Amino acid sequence: MPHWLRKWIQGQKQTGRFHPSWILLVVLATLVVAGIVWIPVELVSKTEPERQPDAQAVSATTPPVPVTGEPAPAKNPRAPARATLASATGDFTPPDIDDLPDGDFGEAVRLGRNIFNDTQTYARAYVGNGLNCVNCHLDAGRKADSGPLWAAYGMFPAYREKNSLVNTYEDRLAGCFRFSMNGKEPPRGSKELVALMSYSYWMSRGAPIGVELKGRGYPKLAAPAQPADEARGKKVYEANCAICHGADGLGTRLSDGRYAFPPLWGDDSFNAGAGMTQVHNAAAFIRANMPLGQGNTLTEQEAWDVAKFMNSHPRPADPRKVKS
Repeated sequence: MPHWLRKWIQGQKQTGRFHPSWILLVVLATLVVAGIVWIPVELVSKTEPERQPDAQAVSATTPPVPVTGEPAPAKNPRAPARATLASATGDFTPPDIDDLPDGDFGEAVRLGRNIFNDTQTYARAYVGNGLNCVNCHLDAGRKADSGPLWAAYGMFPAYREKNSLVNTYEDRLAGCFRFSMNGKEPPRGSKELVALMSYSYWMSRGAPIGVELKGRGYPKLAAPAQPADEARGKKVYEANCAICHGADGLGTRLSDGRYAFPPLWGDDSFNAGAGMTQVHNAAAFIRANMPLGQGNTLTEQEAWDVAKFMNSHPRPADPRKVKS
């Protein structure tokens, strides 16, 4: 109660003119005055824009966001710690072999890796030549610019002109057995295809889906200054390739009959339906990866010429063109 009002009431009591009903009138008058003041203030407060939290106050309670461009540490302990998307430009580093997971999934990944490196042993029933997957996808499918699995996995499903269908990643793997391995497609859902998909998935964990990662496939080459020429290619082959693949191009065998270096043509090589029979694919692979361990030492023209020479030799027929 205001001081002046309290003083007035005391004065009324002393003079004998005070009446209790006056208290009710005073209370009502006080409420009316309070309402007149409160209502405008409330209306103004509701029309003011909501104030944003102070930046310094937020920073004091919110953990700092990493600014290095690297993703936050994975909470899943099975996720490969060293597989990182380095930047938004598509750089990616697959996990180390030492990071292979445990458990049933880890066993599937290991089987996939074994199939990839030694297809002759671990998927023999579906292979019709002397090759292993690793012959065209170097370093166990890890090497950039050599058709790495980690860059392929996230780009499927995708439409392929080769069969005019939308292919799953499993379809793509099965096709490799039919053409590059000159064999037959494993059944969908077979342990071989499941293992290869598991291995590919594990290597690509942390990579974005549907993003063209650097190192995918083989680097595209510009059209050669001169048309690819078999005669020039023969000279390039003799000087750079014959030491490993043999003067006859039929590969170098070990004592057990297996190949230390794969045949580039002939019955034990990829068939005419394989992607490597397209000169631009072969030239791109050769330029980036051959001679083994010395990629990008041949000129682009030399790569075109030797690819033309390699694909001028006989090899198994495209199974799509063979009459049953």
